Amino acid sequence: MNLPATRKARSEHLFKVITSPRFLTKQGLGNEVPFFIYPYDAKEGLSMDDDRHQLVARVGHARVTVLDLSLYDLSLGILEERGILEQVLNVESETDKIELRELLQSVLDPQANLIPKIGEAISSTPHDVIFLSGVGEVYPYIRSHNVLNNLQSTAKDKPTVLFFPGSYTHSFATGASLDLFGCLHDDKYYRAFNILNYEV
Repeated sequence: MNLPATRKARSEHLFKVITSPRFLTKQGLGNEVPFFIYPYDAKEGLSMDDDRHQLVARVGHARVTVLDLSLYDLSLGILEERGILEQVLNVESETDKIELRELLQSVLDPQANLIPKIGEAISSTPHDVIFLSGVGEVYPYIRSHNVLNNLQSTAKDKPTVLFFPGSYTHSFATGASLDLFGCLHDDKYYRAFNILNYEV
């Protein structure tokens, strides 16, 4: 299969997939969780935000509702709720990076804190599809494979698309791997489909 080469072609492919009955009714997944990765070049980060917002509006006109969630915004919300956002911002420049990472990893733990927040949004907002973005902004405090692993029981009813700044590769030898920014090996994650390979 020839993958869409340009931003415009990829946006068009995404629109066709996300508005298709086959995608929305989770057909062709072989009983796997309806998780999809949309890998893109990290250099396209800012333009990808624009493309995603335009896609949300465009599929909305086609009567498909997107729950558009940013891991970064959710993380800031959790820190604010805990009353420690200002404190973290104030001490960030002089705090040991490892200590800061451990603090944020604890407060933003996917299973204990982040997934319940996503679950609240899923329960309270009618939607047909979930978009998850902000992966690069929350690294290394939150790893995308941890989010996907913990999200399996919470987001299994509707398709979920993770916008991933890097590559998602499959090989018989090594399995599937998420490589953040095209160079940082995030981890093996086998249960998602590359949405650029999804045919309608």
